[in-house]
Amino acid sequence: MCTQTGSQASTPPADHPSGSGGVSVGPSFRPAVRQLPAAGGRAPVGHLARLPRSFRLSQDTLKIVGSTHFPVSVYVMLHQKSPHVLCVTQRLRNTELVDPSFQWHGPKGKLVSENTTAQVTSTGSLIFQSFEETMSGVYTCFLEYKPTVEEPVKNLQLKYIVYAYREPRFYYQFTARYHAAPCNSIYNISFEKKLLQILSKLVLDLSCEISLIKSECHRVKMQRAGLQNELFFTFSVASIDTEKGSKPCTDHSCEASKRLSKAKNLIERFFIQQVEVLGKRAEPLPEIYYIEGTLQMVWVNRCFPGYGINVLKHPKCPECCVVCSPGSFNPRDGTHCLQCNNSLVYGAKTCM
Repeated sequence: MCTQTGSQASTPPADHPSGSGGVSVGPSFRPAVRQLPAAGGRAPVGHLARLPRSFRLSQDTLKIVGSTHFPVSVYVMLHQKSPHVLCVTQRLRNTELVDPSFQWHGPKGKLVSENTTAQVTSTGSLIFQSFEETMSGVYTCFLEYKPTVEEPVKNLQLKYIVYAYREPRFYYQFTARYHAAPCNSIYNISFEKKLLQILSKLVLDLSCEISLIKSECHRVKMQRAGLQNELFFTFSVASIDTEKGSKPCTDHSCEASKRLSKAKNLIERFFIQQVEVLGKRAEPLPEIYYIEGTLQMVWVNRCFPGYGINVLKHPKCPECCVVCSPGSFNPRDGTHCLQCNNSLVYGAKTCM
């Protein structure tokens, strides 16, 4: 049930692993990692790119049991139906229970079977129909039953911590180097603007956008060519959340991961073509040109405000953007929930 994608972060998460165990709603996957060749045929050194993938796991057939020893963690995708949260332990799941009685309590009090968002079935299972982040929290089931007709009533109390989670948003970050004019030249600035315009036009029809992260000019000493000026470009390509056009796109090819993959291919092809064109050009070389083999790319995760990735706190959902727990918050599209002792709610976006 959890989205598994790679993560990039510059600050450590504020959440810490709890002493309780936990059970997630799905198996743990690891992202595929491979070395990407640079445009022009040379492989970049030391840059890994995690490959995005969409996941589709059915929640309807999943059932989660409780424990008398620790709260069980449950992860429910935002706005989706939850798995069945059973009011039994693994031992009792296949055991006959005489006159069982189930009573559920959530963050806002007692749950009843008539509730439209959190339903309790006749067999005591809790099912969320359309989960919202405000529904995250501790849920407790009180079970009364007789092992046999002759035995006295037994009581169990099972706790679950239910978390909303979302698929991480991600973007591709590229770096490329150009032989440049002197670093104080206005030609470099003009070239930078033109390059961004060309790249933006390349991905516009895919509802993706190009953003300049950093552009720096440096003097580089070459082994045999002496000093030369180089432009270091760092830019990103990300999916635009709102589709452009009169009709919403519902085809499978319109998924953000599909569109971003196409945008990545177009950008890589653009730099390959620059090498090809330069190779056919007669001397002298232009003053500003792409340096073959310097294009590098990495896939970067980001979470929505109020959500974060924490492999220590959520080991069964290690790459999910899970709603921030009380005591933490995420104010922007970062990767981790930050510590905030004043935060008393799930999904806090401010520390107050």
